[in-house]
Amino acid sequence: MNVNIKRLHPDAVVPRYSKPGDSGVDLVAVEDVIIAPGDTALVRTGLAFEVPEGYEMQVRPRSGVSMRTKLRVQLGTIDSGYRGEVAVIVDNIHEPDYDYADYVWYTVDGQCLTDVGEGPSVMRTYIIRKGDRIAQAVIAPVERATFVVVAELSETERGAGGFGHTGVNGE
Repeated sequence: MNVNIKRLHPDAVVPRYSKPGDSGVDLVAVEDVIIAPGDTALVRTGLAFEVPEGYEMQVRPRSGVSMRTKLRVQLGTIDSGYRGEVAVIVDNIHEPDYDYADYVWYTVDGQCLTDVGEGPSVMRTYIIRKGDRIAQAVIAPVERATFVVVAELSETERGAGGFGHTGVNGE
């Protein structure tokens, strides 16, 4: 499948699959973005995509960023009709503490940029640097549904149970 892309920024990185079998391609920041504790930021990629009709582009977190930091990439959908720049929504879920003693800066790989200790008085601000791989994108088929209003739905063993009704044990 061919997916046309347009560079909207001279430093935009054309996505590619890193290894055979990868389902996603990395999305790369085109500018530095600072995200303070409790804040949300939009990270630009400098790219617009022409996703083929019948498909969507799913923006997903990179597991390494989620594991090493308090940054959380919000899931996103790029519809086939959208032709604008793809950007990534990123939250810094570190709790803001306005009585903090130290302001500490971290990178997306979890590296501390300031020489300050750890502890409850530390505010973790993150800097996403131009060139950082911040999210991944997956091209996936989209099935169109026809919705039919009915008086009753079929019975199942689960029924209307949801939101953890089966517990957390694997037994």
